[in-house]
Amino acid sequence: MFAGKNVVYEYDGTFDGFFSCVFESFQNKETPVDIRRFDQPQQTLDPARFIATNASHAARVQKAIPQKIGRGAGLLVRDAFLTFLPQKELHMLRFLQAGFAAGPGILRNLTDDTVCTLQKAQRHLYNESHRFKQFIRFSATEKVLSAVIRPRNQVLPLIAPHFIDRYPLESFLIYDETNGMALVYRPRQAAIIPVDNFVMDQPDETEQMYRQLWREYYDTIAIEERYNPKCRMSHMPKRYWDNMTEFCRPARPGLRGAAR
Repeated sequence: MFAGKNVVYEYDGTFDGFFSCVFESFQNKETPVDIRRFDQPQQTLDPARFIATNASHAARVQKAIPQKIGRGAGLLVRDAFLTFLPQKELHMLRFLQAGFAAGPGILRNLTDDTVCTLQKAQRHLYNESHRFKQFIRFSATEKVLSAVIRPRNQVLPLIAPHFIDRYPLESFLIYDETNGMALVYRPRQAAIIPVDNFVMDQPDETEQMYRQLWREYYDTIAIEERYNPKCRMSHMPKRYWDNMTEFCRPARPGLRGAAR
């Protein structure tokens, strides 16, 4: 049904932009060699075609997915778009091509490489977002709670409901340094916006005091005889430590249980 074509689709990087690429593919009955954001470097010598975002085309594709493939397919595509999976757009397009042909049963076809690849990326997204719900550490500056994270996936849409529910009366900001985005919240208003650069204010005396109190608590509850760095790293991977208050300093002398 779909012929391979030596062309690269370029789009603006938005979800609607991707669905506009899907519409283009189905309209022309073609499968491009790649789909990428227009500001990303091209990996092939194939000619590029820019697909302008068309809200009407995107809406038609989005409406058709739950109707013909099922709600689970729509969720999988949405989650896959948030991952750092290489060539994720091309995998998503191939999944939709197969899904519209096979129907809801495509999600149970675990022998399909595209389905397995997307579901694996989805699990990684869920696991990472769950960890950030646990490991984010806020700093209080000028009555605003702020935190910096360096995720691999775009986790902000998944962790936003958790922190909004936890701090409904606070104003806070979570900056995703990897993807250049920030979750900004003040009571009853929330938005995820692009941010080119964000530098946290230096902690004042009060913030420094609370950080030290937290470190003292962390050191105090550590049990020397149960020190097990391998076990700790399996539950709290080391790549999260840079933004965790209790790990951002040398251990207290004589106490192996503290972070080093």
